[in-house]
Amino acid sequence: MLIPFSMKNCFQLLCNLKVPAAGFKDTVKSGLILQSVSNNVYQNLAVEDWIHDHMNLEAKPVLFFWRNSPSVVIGRHQNPWQECNLNLMREGGVKLARRRSGGGTVYHDMGNINLTFFTTKKKYDRMENLKLVVKALKAVQPQLDVRATKRFDLLLDGQFKISGTASRIGQTAAYHHCTLLCSTDGTFLSSLLKSPYQGVRSTATASTPALVKNLMEKDPTLTCEVVINAIATEYATSHQIDNHIHLINPTDETLFPGINSRAKELQTWEWIYGKTPKFSVNTSFNVLYEHSHLEIKVFIDIKNGRIEICNIEAPDHWLPLEIRDKLNSGFIGSKFCPIETTMLTSILHRTCPEDDELHSKWNMLCEKIKGIM
Repeated sequence: MLIPFSMKNCFQLLCNLKVPAAGFKDTVKSGLILQSVSNNVYQNLAVEDWIHDHMNLEAKPVLFFWRNSPSVVIGRHQNPWQECNLNLMREGGVKLARRRSGGGTVYHDMGNINLTFFTTKKKYDRMENLKLVVKALKAVQPQLDVRATKRFDLLLDGQFKISGTASRIGQTAAYHHCTLLCSTDGTFLSSLLKSPYQGVRSTATASTPALVKNLMEKDPTLTCEVVINAIATEYATSHQIDNHIHLINPTDETLFPGINSRAKELQTWEWIYGKTPKFSVNTSFNVLYEHSHLEIKVFIDIKNGRIEICNIEAPDHWLPLEIRDKLNSGFIGSKFCPIETTMLTSILHRTCPEDDELHSKWNMLCEKIKGIM
């Protein structure tokens, strides 16, 4: 059963002293099942962090359901240039988010269910959570061949991944979250989670590719709504709590004091890109010059998302050393992103306003470099 979650419901939660009195109160005596009414990835990730940081989960576990509009979510220690097709995402308006948990990169859309299991650190048990999901699925479709792996994934028919896992473990609280593919756009998923960028060298955590499949491809009755209700029922039975899914609004400051600032932080360039572990790009491309192709070599070091070292090598007769040095030094300190490269091109144009040939070469170089960002 779905019911709105508000102060009047008396399903307010116990929080520690860091939370103002306007927040949740100590009226919940056991566990709780929540579902977000938002499809915004940043708002829903903020709910996870808020519950982890502020709720007292002792004897009061929480299950949180959430779904997002098209988004790619990378792990805390990952490199987006290594994990996904950023250019395609920009073209399609697909959001990029960096979560606070580890693990690999995942694609979210409204055909994917996200589940977050909150417990105390002592009661944190990923396998137990996955077994609960498997039991719920088999309660709906007993013939379904779904099993949890040692990597804490869920496999369908022994080979197709339908769920991946990540977690965050704090001093006293912990959460385990996982995806569950019901009717996700598989074509979009595979194209977005394939990096086209060549020459990226990084020590960041790399995702492990896998064959995936939707539950609805196996059984058309396994819609997101059916699966959510089945898991909620199994969770309620397992934890001996009321089988109610409480709807929450992640922007409600009366329930989650300070949450909007958390969501805002998760959207910043400094968090999404700036938290990328140091990496380098060592690549080359060809440009057409007098009916032949010239090789341009590019080496860039990036730290905290900003260019620390830039070395563009081109034949002297095509681009004089003095101009190359100006271009290299211009990139230092700038964000490794297409917008700042476009701005740099405009600035360089103003240094030689009458040289159309030079402008053409700069534009060509910067467009090529933007293609690797």
